Amino acid sequence: MTFLEEDTNFTGSSVDEQSLLSGSLMESVTVELGLFPITSAGNRYVLVAIDYRTKWHEAYAERGHISGIVNGVVLLLLSDQSRLHLNKKTTDKQPYSKLAGVSLLKPLKGVDPNLVDNLETFFELDYPKYEILLCVQDHDDPAIDVCKKLLGKYPNVDARLFIGGKKVGINPKINNLMPGYEGAKYGLVWICDSGIRVKPDTLTDMANQMTEKVGLVHGLPYVADRQGFAATLEQVYFGTSHPRSYISANVTGIKCVTGMSCLMRKEVLDQAGGLIAFAQYIAEDYFMAKAIADRGWKFSMATQVAMQNSGSYSIAQFQSRMIRWAKLRINMLPATIMEPISECFVASLIIGWAAHHVFHWDIMVFFMCHCLAWFISDYIQLRGVQGGPMCFSKLDYAVAWFIRESMTIQIFLSALWDPTISWRTGRYRLRCGGTAEEILDV
Repeated sequence: MTFLEEDTNFTGSSVDEQSLLSGSLMESVTVELGLFPITSAGNRYVLVAIDYRTKWHEAYAERGHISGIVNGVVLLLLSDQSRLHLNKKTTDKQPYSKLAGVSLLKPLKGVDPNLVDNLETFFELDYPKYEILLCVQDHDDPAIDVCKKLLGKYPNVDARLFIGGKKVGINPKINNLMPGYEGAKYGLVWICDSGIRVKPDTLTDMANQMTEKVGLVHGLPYVADRQGFAATLEQVYFGTSHPRSYISANVTGIKCVTGMSCLMRKEVLDQAGGLIAFAQYIAEDYFMAKAIADRGWKFSMATQVAMQNSGSYSIAQFQSRMIRWAKLRINMLPATIMEPISECFVASLIIGWAAHHVFHWDIMVFFMCHCLAWFISDYIQLRGVQGGPMCFSKLDYAVAWFIRESMTIQIFLSALWDPTISWRTGRYRLRCGGTAEEILDV
C-alpha cells in the first residue's frame, strides 16, 4: 500500500527504535502515517503499524490531533504486544540433546482439587535431562501422599521428595525449598509454584530462551480456564491489567518478574549467597531477580505463559492476594504510592480534568469515551494472551472488568492501612525496603 505523506513521518525504522523492540516483544516494526482526503467522519490520516516478522498489522483512523496520533501509536503497539510475543516462534533453538540440565524446585503445602493434575504435567515434560525436587515442609502434610503416588507412577522420572524443610529465615517458601536447593545437581534451577501446570514443551521453550547473556527466564502469569465468576475475575485481571504493566515494563527494559515460574542460573544465585540470602524477604522473587540483574545478566520472557490452575479460588482470596501484593510493592518500592493513577477510572478522571481545562472538553463525556477505549483495548489484550476462544461471554467479561477496576482503590487503601500480611500459615510485619519480621502468637 502506498501512502501520501506529509512532513510528519512516523516510520519506526531507526536503529534506536529497533534496538528497543528487537529481540524482545516485537521485531522489525514500522509505524507510518498516511494523508488522505477528509472523510465524512472528519478523519484525515490513517495510522498503520506493521510487524514484518509476524505479518501482524493494524490501521487506525485519525483526524489529525497530535494527541490522537500519539494515543493511536500507543494503542496499536500495546494492544497486540502480548499476542505477538506469546505466538512468537523461537528461531535460535538449541539441539534437543544439548539442552542444559534443569533442577525443578517444587514447593508444596496442602492439597487442592487440581494439585495431582498440575504436578503430573511436570512428570510428563518432554526434556532430555531434568530432575524434580518435591519439597514439603510439614511431616503430616497430605501433599506427601500425592507426591509418593506420582513417584510410584513415574519410576523412570528423576524425582525426589524432601520433607521437613530447613529454617533459615522468615520466608516459608525459602525454608521449604532449602533441602531441595542444596541437593540440586544441575546448573539451572527452575522454581515453579504448586498451582502451575505446564505443557510438554514448556521447559524446552524456557531453556531455549536461556542464551549466553541471559541469567533468568520467566513466564507471564496467566490463569487457566475454570468454572465460576471468581475464575473469570482472575482471568480478566491476569489478561488485562497485569500483562499491560508486566509486558510494557519488560519491553522498555524495566526488570519486572514474578516468582511463579522462573528458570535461573544456580551459579549466579550462589554468587549472591545462595537461596538463604533471600530468606529475610517475603518477596524473594523480586530480590533474586535484582541480584541477577546487578551482576550484569539479562532477563528473557518465555513465549508460553505461567499457567495458574489452582483448584481453590474465590473473590475473597483474589482480593486478599491483590492486597498482599500491593503491600509488598509499597514497602519495596515507595514510588508505588503513585500506582492508582495508572488504573482506568482514576487515569480517565485526571486526563478528563486536564482536557477540560486545556481544551474545554466536557469532563464526563471524555471520561466515558476514555473508559470505553480502555475497556476495548483490554479485551483485545485479553484475547491476545488467551490465544484462543474465551470460556466466558462478553457480558461476563464486562461485569468482571468493571468489578476489577472498581476494586483497585479499595485494594490500595487497604494495603496502606495495615502493614502486616498473612501468607501460608504465618503473619508478618513488613519493613521499608522489603524485609519483614514474623508475628508470633504470645
